[in-house]
Amino acid sequence: MANTIQAIRGMHDVLPEQTPLWQHAETIIREVMASYGYSEIRLPIVEKTELFKRSIGEVTDIVEKEMYTFDDRNGDSLTLRPEGTAGCLRACLEHSLLNGQTHRLWYYGPMYRHERPQKGRYRQFIQLGVETYGMAAPDIDAELILLMDRLWKRLGIRDKVRLQLNSLGTIEERKAYREELVAYFQQHLDTLDEDSQRRLHTNPLRILDTKNPAMQEVVSKAPELMAYLGEDSLQHFKAITATLDDLAIPYEINTRLVRGLDYYSKTVFEWVTDELGSQGTVCAGGRYDSLIEQLGGKPNFAVGFAMGMERLLALMETLASIQPAKPVDVYMVRVGTQAERAGLRFAEALRAAIPALKLQINIEGGSFKSQFKKADKSGADYAVIIGDDEAVRGEISLKPLRDGQGQQSLSQQQAIGFLRDYLAARQKAVVNPLN
Repeated sequence: MANTIQAIRGMHDVLPEQTPLWQHAETIIREVMASYGYSEIRLPIVEKTELFKRSIGEVTDIVEKEMYTFDDRNGDSLTLRPEGTAGCLRACLEHSLLNGQTHRLWYYGPMYRHERPQKGRYRQFIQLGVETYGMAAPDIDAELILLMDRLWKRLGIRDKVRLQLNSLGTIEERKAYREELVAYFQQHLDTLDEDSQRRLHTNPLRILDTKNPAMQEVVSKAPELMAYLGEDSLQHFKAITATLDDLAIPYEINTRLVRGLDYYSKTVFEWVTDELGSQGTVCAGGRYDSLIEQLGGKPNFAVGFAMGMERLLALMETLASIQPAKPVDVYMVRVGTQAERAGLRFAEALRAAIPALKLQINIEGGSFKSQFKKADKSGADYAVIIGDDEAVRGEISLKPLRDGQGQQSLSQQQAIGFLRDYLAARQKAVVNPLN
């Protein structure tokens, strides 16, 4: 027997019992984005490789080791997008959206990186990205944080995440700091691990973000970037923290919070959790004004964030209050030739009258007993029963499957009214949409 084909390592399926949680999160994301006036943009999954080389940098792990890159039939080098910021900015420049305009945009979809798969980190992962353009004021940095704070509250996980903030200053300020940092770490070369020694002359700020326990003491005594910031950068950062203080949003200033890409400036932030082990960063963002020029646009302002959905869903699954949604509200049992036709007609009438009702029809025939077993297994609250006699009279029998109440005969119009009231009452009583 031939071996069955399995999914590619690091690219996983989301099965039917898992999708209600995804749909719940996606619905809330859309509602929160709309409440802040953000518009969705939909971007290609494949871009020219040059886009990522110019934005991320050729001497980065992402470009050198992690991208899925291939030549198409025209000989062009194409890449499955490893992140969304570059593609979003490319679209805005291509369609002249940044000419004297401001934009608040969001996107959602799969990204691809050839990393070592582990829980919370996959080779195909779903990412929410938010990008804003044309706004220099620190209020837009703060607005993104407020948006995320509201999203956590709506998702029921606010008490499971913490906000960390830092400022990277300008490129010029960071250059002076970098020289001091390199000089400091050169005095402690014997303490640095292999990754940190490699980064010392390419991206020394990333050493500050090391998770190696053996390096924590030397990193804790390294010079702090905040001491090298100019007045403009300091005032920008203080304005953000003042807004958060005014709105009672708790935060931690983490002077070791950095980014691996040089185009970031001033604000950087992360939402972290202690619930997911080593994969503790749920959302990361910051200001990246210089990237627009780097990709051929005129000097402008940009700030945004990205969030991996798999980590978000893993965090939501730690909540005891989250229960799987009912896949079926009502299961229809049909026995008899006339009943089969009448049942289909009534099912369509129910769907037209109550669009939110989840109705499943038994298709495979069988006795009442066998069909009731399927009805019970479906998880439905009610069985709608139609035999040939009911079909002739234009009636149905309605049987509760969960509360032990008796079966009743109703006209089809009465049944529509009953099921409409049932669904409205259940929706009103449920605080968490997944229950």
